[in-house]
Amino acid sequence: MTTTTAGVIFVVSLAVALVLAYRPVGDHLHRAVSGTRHSRVERGLYRLVGVDATAGQTWGVYARGLLAFSAVSILFLYAFQRLQDHLWLSLGFDPVVPHGAWNTAVSFVTNTNWQWYSGESTMGHLVQMAGLAVQNFLSAAVGMAVAVALLRGFAGGRTGELGNFWVDLTRITLRVLLPVSVVGALALMLGGVVQNLSAGTEVTTLTGGTQLVPGGPVAGQEVIKELGTNGGGFYNANSAHPFENPTTWTNWLQIFLILLIPFSLPRVFGRMVGQHRQGYAIAAVMAILALASVTLTNVFELTGHGTVPQAVGAALEGKETRFGISNSATFAAATTLTSTGAVNSFHDSYTALGGMVPLVNMMLGEVAPGGVGAGLYGILVLAVITVFVAGLMVGRTPEYVGKKIGAREVKLASLYFLVTPALVLAGTAAAFATGNASTALNVGPHALSEVLYAFTSASNNNGSAFAGITVNTPWWNTALGLCMLLGRFLPIILVLALAGSLAGQRPVPASAGTLPTHRPLFVGMVAGVTVILVALTFLPALALGPLAEGL
Repeated sequence: MTTTTAGVIFVVSLAVALVLAYRPVGDHLHRAVSGTRHSRVERGLYRLVGVDATAGQTWGVYARGLLAFSAVSILFLYAFQRLQDHLWLSLGFDPVVPHGAWNTAVSFVTNTNWQWYSGESTMGHLVQMAGLAVQNFLSAAVGMAVAVALLRGFAGGRTGELGNFWVDLTRITLRVLLPVSVVGALALMLGGVVQNLSAGTEVTTLTGGTQLVPGGPVAGQEVIKELGTNGGGFYNANSAHPFENPTTWTNWLQIFLILLIPFSLPRVFGRMVGQHRQGYAIAAVMAILALASVTLTNVFELTGHGTVPQAVGAALEGKETRFGISNSATFAAATTLTSTGAVNSFHDSYTALGGMVPLVNMMLGEVAPGGVGAGLYGILVLAVITVFVAGLMVGRTPEYVGKKIGAREVKLASLYFLVTPALVLAGTAAAFATGNASTALNVGPHALSEVLYAFTSASNNNGSAFAGITVNTPWWNTALGLCMLLGRFLPIILVLALAGSLAGQRPVPASAGTLPTHRPLFVGMVAGVTVILVALTFLPALALGPLAEGL
């Protein structure tokens, strides 16, 4: 069997598994966020924090609760790291330096998990387990809660309410993320992933990321990362480490788990708006963009563009021999199409054009299928922009799933799209203007690619690194921390404002002039608008970096 044939089988099997899981997983997600009954554990948590689970919230109240929770989480994680030498299981490590503690606290609360450090030599067990691992659940739950709030905005009728943030956060964590993480961790352990506290090992879980876990015959427990991101892992080798990703089988399973919930969330959208075909349309857009990305990454790496790769027949540098080129390329595409950031190969060693594809994946806004929740609300914002563009073409007020898309909605959607490019391009320019780009190990176009990748990863809350650049300095930790913070919460505020505006509208019946948003034409338009907007925004930067190097 040739390498290309094996790679095709690998990708096709993933696609088939995701298609089979779409309906049952999507229906479970819908039940988890739409049910009216609360479990005994949930009711206990509501009483503990003083939450009225029956009270609905406007978008402003929902946003304030989310921001307050996130602010407290950042302060807690920062203090945890600064005081770790006084904590149990600190392993004798010194307190994390202030700028590093700030960066890490923001990183994990924003579901980025960018790491400037090696976990094995920097963080104690308690900080890893009770601090970082916990935030991997909670930060992903926050993203999914925002997506659910937006869906309620599309489905609601003039109430202006988006649900209850605290109820959504609790249900998503307990009913979705914890159960799937436990099942995924057990499957990976059967595949050879080790679990041992005394050896300082970790479990590789649903996003391919890693986190230190307690275990062994005495503890017999797992604290596992869920669908968040990871830019380094405990050993700083991430899913290229044999303890974290032993075989091709575990590599396949990790990619499947990375994509499982994001690709199933459109089913929730279809059910909540009462039109399954709308969910299929959004899933189709995600699938088109994802397939294009996976194909291009594989082609660029397998064809070995460049003098040395052509001489040996493929781009072998930076690839783990257990997985080979194709499985590594597919992993790279999957983790940058989502807000994951885990790696099983060295992106900085990819060919110029092969390394450009993961960069472009993040520039698309990670919407194919994106992170847990973040991908769905991102693609729905792009759908809103698309129906507005279509409305301009025919001279009609645009509508989407029964809601008018007026000036307010378009402004919010446009601002949402502009936030991340502004952070990426301004941050990259600032790094070169202040001389801090000199920490890149390369010069010329590749150096620009390394700096551009760092700010793209941080601003899109991805967490992967192009590497080849030293970021453990006060300037880099501060700058990237600000990008992670603003890149997470400014878009969330805009999405919740958009949801509130939609929730306050009366549903509009479809008419003869309504653009059908479930047909192939609209699917193609959304995919086209996504690519065109990114090209118009980032093409000059790409032309100076990976395109210049590749061409």
